[in-house]
Amino acid sequence: MVFSSLTFLLIFLPLLYILYFTGRAPRWRNGVLLVMSLLFYGWGEPLWILAMLVSTFANFFCARALTRTESEGKRRLILAVGVVFSLSFLFYFKYSSFFANSLAKLLGLGWRAAERRLPIGISFYTFQILTYTVDVYRKKAPALDNPLRLLLYISCFPQLIAGPIVQYADVADQLAERTILPDDFTAGLQRFIKGLGKKVLLANVCGAAMEELTLAGTGAPLSLLGAWLAVFLYGMQIYFDFSAYSDMAIGLGQTLGFRYKENFRFPYASLSVTEFWRRWHISMGSFFRDYVYIPLGGNRRGTARTVLNMLLVWALTGLWHGAAWNFVLWGLYFGVLLILERFVLRGVTDHLPRLLRWLIAFTLVTISWSIFYYTDLGSVAQALGALFGVGISGASDPASITVLRSYGIWALGAFVLSLPLVPAVAGKLPEKTCGLLGTVLTVLIFAASLLFLIGQSYNPFIYFRF
Repeated sequence: MVFSSLTFLLIFLPLLYILYFTGRAPRWRNGVLLVMSLLFYGWGEPLWILAMLVSTFANFFCARALTRTESEGKRRLILAVGVVFSLSFLFYFKYSSFFANSLAKLLGLGWRAAERRLPIGISFYTFQILTYTVDVYRKKAPALDNPLRLLLYISCFPQLIAGPIVQYADVADQLAERTILPDDFTAGLQRFIKGLGKKVLLANVCGAAMEELTLAGTGAPLSLLGAWLAVFLYGMQIYFDFSAYSDMAIGLGQTLGFRYKENFRFPYASLSVTEFWRRWHISMGSFFRDYVYIPLGGNRRGTARTVLNMLLVWALTGLWHGAAWNFVLWGLYFGVLLILERFVLRGVTDHLPRLLRWLIAFTLVTISWSIFYYTDLGSVAQALGALFGVGISGASDPASITVLRSYGIWALGAFVLSLPLVPAVAGKLPEKTCGLLGTVLTVLIFAASLLFLIGQSYNPFIYFRF
């Protein structure tokens, strides 16, 4: 089930609120939320619930064992068992075929392992399971006595499938008791509708425009306009798609009494690649910093080790997004840029005009989406070459001109909304005026989204496949 579906909007969500607010006791609300979350996750593939249940309960018992063990050596062994157990599920479903096929190709063997169906959200909920066990090991949070409360933390439907990645220590108290004020519920609902509009009215339209372009991998050379238009549209699509899900998850969480941290802060307004990654998918960056980069030694062991740690973390960041070499290349691309900004260009770019710094950062990020989009390295090379005029069919092509005519205004609107211009204008308006406009816009966005959904037959979230 997806947030941007009529089933969710008109049946699941109203039913959830009716049941959830029928009682005020935390046990009742937790029970309702747990049952509805499992229903939400198992709507399309009930079998995949088993993988989540097994991984969750295994780490529940590991965490309980950690609290009863004083020996540091035994505690590390218990932690390793929990971490390896959960990661083994992720590796089997997401990476086993990839590594087997890569090895077979390297050895010149003629066989190929079949691709496995990936349980939706396994990358996200696996990371959340790991944060629980590691936080208990670090004594950052207490181990739970009730396995169902841990299952609620893992399966809670707003952030279950595509984040944000919620660290256990951040919501441990909220799992026990939550306060929901009317203003919080209203604000959360408005946040959800804002995300729904971003998904349906912007991300889906940019995706529709992408489908009409002649893209790499078809054997036909790209035009210069087509290459840049495709990568720009995909950059807009993936931003509005993923930030929309985060908006909806944060908003839904707020209506249920949870406070999730922000996951996007207008990343396309960044003046550097470093700043971009402080604004884009913040919860993922926090996870890799707290649970991978710092345990590796972070920046505490000299420049050479810091560079190595950054490359390892960004290779893993890329691989986390998908089992293909283009994702590893994408991660290393950003790793190299971040290393250059930190050790080579520090203090140099600060003297450039802000507009030029923004243009450089935006261009570098936009180029990265060519690497991210094409899983075939040959298509990646073709698309990257076309961006710089290599192997192109010309300056433009009929498909790109048609897309510009049909979607140009829409794409420009998406670009403007990807920057913090609207909040800047809203901040200068009187509070009452801003509140009234916000209410009117919320109603219009919801109505327009429903109309678009009725006419759309396919609108999955991009990050479901990661």
